[in-house]
Amino acid sequence: MNLRPPATLLAFALSACVAAATAQERSLPDIGSSAANVLSPAKQAEYGAMVLAQLRHEGYVLDDPLLDGWLDDVGQRLAAASSKPQQSFTFFLLRERQINAFATLGGYIAVNAGLVLAADREDEVAGVLAHEISHVTQQHVLRGAEKAQRESLPILLATLGAIMAAQKAGGTSSGDATSAALMTGFGLMQQRQINYTRDNEAEADRIGIRTLANAGYNPEAMADFFVTLQGVVRMNQGDERAAVPGYLQTHPLTLARISEARERAAKLEPGLNATARSTASSNPLLPAGLQLAMPAPLRARNGDTGDFAWARERLRVFSAATPAQAIREYQQMRGKQPLDEARRYGLAIALQQAGDEAKAMQELTPLAQAHPGNLWVQIALGQSEARLGKTADADHRFETLLARMPTHRALALSYAHLLGERNTRAAGLRAVAVLRQLLGPATGNDLPFQQTYARANEIAGDTARAGEAWAEAAYLSGRPEQALVQLNNLKKRGDLDYYARARIDARIASITPTVLELRRQGVHDEEVRGGKLGLRVQVGEI
Repeated sequence: MNLRPPATLLAFALSACVAAATAQERSLPDIGSSAANVLSPAKQAEYGAMVLAQLRHEGYVLDDPLLDGWLDDVGQRLAAASSKPQQSFTFFLLRERQINAFATLGGYIAVNAGLVLAADREDEVAGVLAHEISHVTQQHVLRGAEKAQRESLPILLATLGAIMAAQKAGGTSSGDATSAALMTGFGLMQQRQINYTRDNEAEADRIGIRTLANAGYNPEAMADFFVTLQGVVRMNQGDERAAVPGYLQTHPLTLARISEARERAAKLEPGLNATARSTASSNPLLPAGLQLAMPAPLRARNGDTGDFAWARERLRVFSAATPAQAIREYQQMRGKQPLDEARRYGLAIALQQAGDEAKAMQELTPLAQAHPGNLWVQIALGQSEARLGKTADADHRFETLLARMPTHRALALSYAHLLGERNTRAAGLRAVAVLRQLLGPATGNDLPFQQTYARANEIAGDTARAGEAWAEAAYLSGRPEQALVQLNNLKKRGDLDYYARARIDARIASITPTVLELRRQGVHDEEVRGGKLGLRVQVGEI
């Protein structure tokens, strides 16, 4: 049987091979640790980006502008409230429905769809993110990299190669080969995982709870989600494959840990409030008797973004094996009780994915009337209108929204993508103009932007710009060798101006070290070599 390995195991192998992201030491980081000397911040970010790119290459990453925006809003809010707000973080979603999350070098943090679907509230997801952020800020991840580099990196690289080779090999034996390769590498790390240090976990819990509270979330949410996970374990008893969620395999859970989390949360809020009041009352610049309103994090402990319910249902659809499966899920829900608004939105997205835009509009129209300012609903309705031939209505909807929010990433990308579907030069030019509002340093690492920008320039007639963007998309998709080939071919064009040629030369120079590093590790792009699609690891080169 041809089995695809669980994303949690592949993600673990990938992150461990470049960083041993979840391997923890038996003691807390100390001032004399050499961990900070193992990799520079730039190198850490490079390895984190490699993990993300290779996960994309294998099809595990779920890139969706609306979902990306929601997760990033939650994550960056927590990061800013962490003990190291200067640390850069990148948050991304994986399609797998197994409950898991992990952090790797460079502040790259992944969340499985299953974890979000298992949560009842946004602050529960935020609790997991705060915990993973703390593993990064406390250098648990970096110390893991130190140990991996010293002991097991070559073995794990070879294991990664076997996993990828088995995935690309096809045939009825590929599942067995993949499982064997996974368990070989996973077994080497298993002792570390079952000895996952109580000190590091306790520290990540303690600091994570404080981060959660500082960001304005309920500090008890972490313990609440631990209880949810316990319920999942009890519900899955008897099913060996699903008995223990992946997150608990790398983050062991005990009743004592839940109790400790609740005690920390209970003690935290009075202390924060007292500190805030003391600071306000002792400020000599304030008139006597003047009382300031408490900061938002101290006023409200349930201050989520308001988008969790919509995000969870959208994620339910995109993580389903097929649109038909997602529709069946909603039909089963409807059979038990009427769907709430968020689930009606999810059903509409599932219908869109299945190509039934008319039925999708039936669900979306009343939702849009009830929530005229809700972008999740308004964008979806505009997409259905456009695909049903109601172009003027769709354009009016998007243009009105863009007039208020010209730099909203999900809105601009959604409209530009729709314009790209029309395949006309006028639509391409408008899409380029819409996307130009987003241009900046961050878009260089934004795969959906590069793909949409490439298509917009392509139909607008600027094939040089399109070529550059397609190369960036290849690079971000885990195909750096392919990106180099595209850029070198583009460089041969005689119609490039000085600035375009300079940009291309600079990008070739910056991508080349990544290709060389992957080659040093034995990872090659077979498509570039004219062979079979995929990646190949030559163990002898490691």
